[in-house]
Amino acid sequence: MNTKRSKRWDGKIDTLTADYLKDVVTQMKSYGDRVQFALNGPGQKPHYQVINSFEKKMAFDSNNHLLHPGEDEFVGANATPVLTLAQIESAIANVGVKRVTTTTRAVRSVRGSSTPAARPGDLIDIQKYEYFKNNVQKLPEGIRAYSQDITNLMKKGMTAEAAFGEIVEQYF
Repeated sequence: MNTKRSKRWDGKIDTLTADYLKDVVTQMKSYGDRVQFALNGPGQKPHYQVINSFEKKMAFDSNNHLLHPGEDEFVGANATPVLTLAQIESAIANVGVKRVTTTTRAVRSVRGSSTPAARPGDLIDIQKYEYFKNNVQKLPEGIRAYSQDITNLMKKGMTAEAAFGEIVEQYF
């Protein structure tokens, strides 16, 4: 017998329920703009940790209660990659439309693209965050205050590195 109750979560965001993801979004809006799910927990609803812009983390169990995670619960192969609020909201919007997505992908692959297009704002946020995360030690302490300026520069065609460099040169 194959029941949901006995199955563990498979690590795919599109298999989580919209209600569960909405609860995760509620915690994200309160505590941080990024989330990471544990892969080693029991059941269909994984534990997760919300991460804010200062890299502070708050862990929650599958019922959205505060959790004291184990040492290795959100490390390496035991956790998903870090996801943004926009990615989680997109996953909520796509719950239950798997057949439509499959059909759409087939049409897109005929046209030459096999993956759905991301919104430009999402790509900028991802690139900006990745650059910040990889270079936080080199960047000035108050650079976070200029996040919107960096985004605006990137929307004009600058790379993340160039946009951060421009802001550092201009204000620091």
